[in-house]
Amino acid sequence: MSLKPQLSGRAVRVLVCTERKTFVTRELAETRVTFEGIEGDRHAGLTRSADVRTPWFPKGTPIRNTRQLSLVSSEELAEVAEALGIPKVLAAWLGANLELAGVPRLTHLPPGTRLFFPEDAVLAVEGENEPCRGPGRVIEAHHPDKEKLASRFVKAAWRRRGLVAWVERPGLIRAGDEVRVMVPRPVTYVLPGKPA
Repeated sequence: MSLKPQLSGRAVRVLVCTERKTFVTRELAETRVTFEGIEGDRHAGLTRSADVRTPWFPKGTPIRNTRQLSLVSSEELAEVAEALGIPKVLAAWLGANLELAGVPRLTHLPPGTRLFFPEDAVLAVEGENEPCRGPGRVIEAHHPDKEKLASRFVKAAWRRRGLVAWVERPGLIRAGDEVRVMVPRPVTYVLPGKPA
């Protein structure tokens, strides 16, 4: 059985962060992705150090980098802004590398989803990028008149924060590109000895 893309959307913004002191990204017209991610981006690399997201390894253990790129949705950013009572939340404030539009419930796409871009690039979704206070502090700095935005961001962005992905096939990604989305066939797994 051959799988084909079932959804499509559009790349609104391509972003990169080349500085180590911040995770806030800046906009580019295009970027070439390699097997290491976006060249020069702070999250690029074939490996990364284990951290709180991978408690099954001792902290600092070199592991495969499946968090090379951060993806967010224009629609979900608007929902987060509305929940926080502010006019907008920018993809750059969250450290995103790609802002996509037109993909319903982007954050809910399952691991193994493939994103196909016109000039060869294919990204494989690792999973949800769970919200933390870091981006909340950046948002709070842009809206000092609003109370407790940093802590409120975590709840407002829950299941709307976007995804992390890794490069399955190198290529070029441009702002304005169509993105074709192939969702894997769903599988329900029940542990042996557990009732189905």
